[in-house]
Amino acid sequence: MENTQTSPVAVIVNRTHRSADSVLAEFASYLRSQGWQVRGVVQDNVVFDNNCGRQMVLIDVSDGSRFPISQNLGTGSASCCVDPGGVVAASVALRRGLTEGADLVIANRFGELEAGGGGFAAEMLALMAEGIPLLTVVNERYLEEWRRFSGNAAEELEPQREALEAWFTALAGQRKPAR
Repeated sequence: MENTQTSPVAVIVNRTHRSADSVLAEFASYLRSQGWQVRGVVQDNVVFDNNCGRQMVLIDVSDGSRFPISQNLGTGSASCCVDPGGVVAASVALRRGLTEGADLVIANRFGELEAGGGGFAAEMLALMAEGIPLLTVVNERYLEEWRRFSGNAAEELEPQREALEAWFTALAGQRKPAR
């Protein structure tokens, strides 16, 4: 008999330069409006300036708290401008999923920091170890690192709300709500 269990871990694979952030934020809002306990953070690129380009902010989906995660590296820098300290501050939103329970925890991204063992890596691993549903986004360039990180156990989804809904609906049918 074939195992048809849906993995409690899913990743939106972003294969284009279009951002999956809005799809993720809309999905979190939709689930919360339906009474699901959703924790974690989504990303908003709020301002473009002349020094750093975009000013990135993580937003806690459960209470709206905002965590700036950009650092100004100057106009000539080609380095990633993510501020690891801002990501650490925002990690409280993911840890709440561990301590308070959640039907789903959202991590805005598995990126350069997480691929190197930083960022939200520890929180993601803890959520996976506890079997708490986790949804994140990975750019195609970090897909192999994500697969190693997740033990190839995650569902890979297209950046479309229908794909997210199908995954969560299948998963919800296998679980009791966190309430």
